[in-house]
Amino acid sequence: MFDAMDVGILSFIIAALAVDWQLTSSEMGWIGSVNSIGMAVGAFGFGLLADRIGRKQVFMITLILFSVASGLSALTTSLWAFLILRFLVGAGLGGELPVASTLVSESVSAKERGRVVVLLESFWAGGWLIAALIAYFVIPSYGWRVALIITALPAFYAIYLRRNLPDSKKFVKEAKKDQSTGQKLKLLLAPAYRKRTIMLWIVWFAVVFSYYGMFLWLPSVMVLKGFSLIKSFGYVLLMTLAQLPGYFSAAWLIERAGRKFVLSTYLFGTAISALAFGNAESLATLMIAGAFLSFFNLGAWGALYAYSPEQYPTSIRATGSGVAAAIGRVGGIFGPLLVGSLLTAGYGFGMIFAIFCGAIMIGVLSVVLLGTETKQMELA
Repeated sequence: MFDAMDVGILSFIIAALAVDWQLTSSEMGWIGSVNSIGMAVGAFGFGLLADRIGRKQVFMITLILFSVASGLSALTTSLWAFLILRFLVGAGLGGELPVASTLVSESVSAKERGRVVVLLESFWAGGWLIAALIAYFVIPSYGWRVALIITALPAFYAIYLRRNLPDSKKFVKEAKKDQSTGQKLKLLLAPAYRKRTIMLWIVWFAVVFSYYGMFLWLPSVMVLKGFSLIKSFGYVLLMTLAQLPGYFSAAWLIERAGRKFVLSTYLFGTAISALAFGNAESLATLMIAGAFLSFFNLGAWGALYAYSPEQYPTSIRATGSGVAAAIGRVGGIFGPLLVGSLLTAGYGFGMIFAIFCGAIMIGVLSVVLLGTETKQMELA
């Protein structure tokens, strides 16, 4: 929830900064992309660290890092200082997300593991809703700096976690802490895991590339289509509400229909919704397509976070999930930049969202052709 609040608030702050600092489309794209550069570094580095020192320790480190850096970014007066702090925010966020899903997947029985991890991820929708509410009620009256100061508050949650959160028993008992980083990385492409690893890398890249390209630009897209800043924030808030049923339906289906079915179906729905949103002209069509985009995309995210840790044994689980997430974050770097550069070059939203549709369809094919069903399998 706190992660999503931080990422979500950024999409609204980009729109507000564009007005305050007179930013170009390319500069707006860089704000989203530097966040993803940090997430790529964080997912890779903290994923490896979690297989060495434990899930709980890394979870707390990343929480403090992204909260404090987000609060400090409220004090910036230049784009460069803002970009540096957003890199640090991204590093914390990128590390925390795969480590959290790994910790939970190792703490739940096989028969309900997928459902519980998707429900964990559903709190992302809650965070986006909080971000949208802050944007709607705080930014117009008090400015974007106050909104960012609010996002520093989760750092205090680390005090509670330190005292009350148990580490993964599976990690404590079974992790091979004597394996070097190089050995862990080599194992990801060993014959036993190669096909799964390639599948995860393709899906993560496609999902993150399209998600950050589309969702970080949503408020700005609405502004560029002629709606006022405050109205745009309100419309995006309504679209965001569709994330919750997207998650809950995926959580209900994942133990019944399986990981492959849920992930591929929800990704396909995302691709069609992206195409519809990019070509929508009326407000009603924009809202309906945007709601379906939220529904399917976030359901797919939940399934992906449940599916990823199940591909590897305990000794390389956080490493495998972290590296896959890092590959995805590389896509998150290019998504917002692509939108900014294509808008600057004069391309319309129909063409831009068609590119995201194509990327997601590649992800669908990789799940169908390369994916292994892991429903209710015991973790090694």
